[in-house]
Amino acid sequence: MWIMQAIILIMGAMLVLATCFSATRTFVLPRSAADPLAGILFRSIRYIFVFIARRQTSYEGLDRVMAFYAPVSLLLLLPYWLTLVLIGFMGIFWATGISSWADAFTVSGSSLLTLGFARGDTAVHTALSFIEATIGLILVALLIAYLPTMYNAFSQRERAITLLEVRAGSPPSAEEMIARLHRIGRFDHLHELWETWETWFAELSESHTSLAALVFFRSPQPQHSWLTASGTILDAAALVLSSIEAPWDAQAALCLRAGYLALRHIADFFRVPYNPHPSHPTDPISISREEFEAVLDRLAGQGVPLKSDRDAMWQDFAGWRVNYDTVLLALSALIMAPYAPWSSDRSLRQSPVKS
Repeated sequence: MWIMQAIILIMGAMLVLATCFSATRTFVLPRSAADPLAGILFRSIRYIFVFIARRQTSYEGLDRVMAFYAPVSLLLLLPYWLTLVLIGFMGIFWATGISSWADAFTVSGSSLLTLGFARGDTAVHTALSFIEATIGLILVALLIAYLPTMYNAFSQRERAITLLEVRAGSPPSAEEMIARLHRIGRFDHLHELWETWETWFAELSESHTSLAALVFFRSPQPQHSWLTASGTILDAAALVLSSIEAPWDAQAALCLRAGYLALRHIADFFRVPYNPHPSHPTDPISISREEFEAVLDRLAGQGVPLKSDRDAMWQDFAGWRVNYDTVLLALSALIMAPYAPWSSDRSLRQSPVKS
């Protein structure tokens, strides 16, 4: 009997410790760290939401369903952890002398929720009750403190996305952005734009790995998305550097590098495979030469000054695009991004989810 009690005691203690570490990784640790326990919950809930979403007849319907995925998962995270702590302490109480599993459940639940209507008979049980109650209060406090931080990061992210619609249309397009800036004579302000989005990408990389649920928080407008906005800016910078007849701007290259590094960091968190050292033409991209030429023809038709060597333009553009093509499309599938040219329009919506 004592062997069974020892095993249950160890297993209960390990479950409680694993839950505490899970909360620490999710709420406290200031770096990217995927957590197995939280991953089980998020994956399970996601499969339910995806099952429902794929039965919608329009993207708007899908978006309405998936908009609840991240908030519901976060709200269920606390009762999920509390349940694990309750089960762990239930085993500990039983192993330390509580006569039955029913009584152990009662004492554990009373302690965890600080109800106080049941307690053990010994000083050890009293100490365990205090420890369990403290853990429960800490978990609640962590979630309360976590949500404002997350929504502040969400607000900062969405402000730039909303402003992008003014320049790039809806859905956003690198072609539309370049043509519109040319029409209103704002090409000379592109340097400031690249600086703004370089900072945005740096913040995205930090917030969407340390607060990973943000990846699945959808924009207030169904046609907006942090990922299609990222693709639009990256494609616009790649087009300007490769094809537009304008002075070289190193800031555009820095913005591109900040962007594809941010997407790669997020892809690393979700275990999305990609080649960290791609090259063109060894690694193909999802944009065809014909699509690229068609965009150039439309830009030229609107008076945008282009370079003369189309072969060199294509090689340069593909050389930039290959750095983010794979992760852009994979993440588009992961979050079920809305339609946008050269990103979600060619992603595989059925790609598996890993965490």
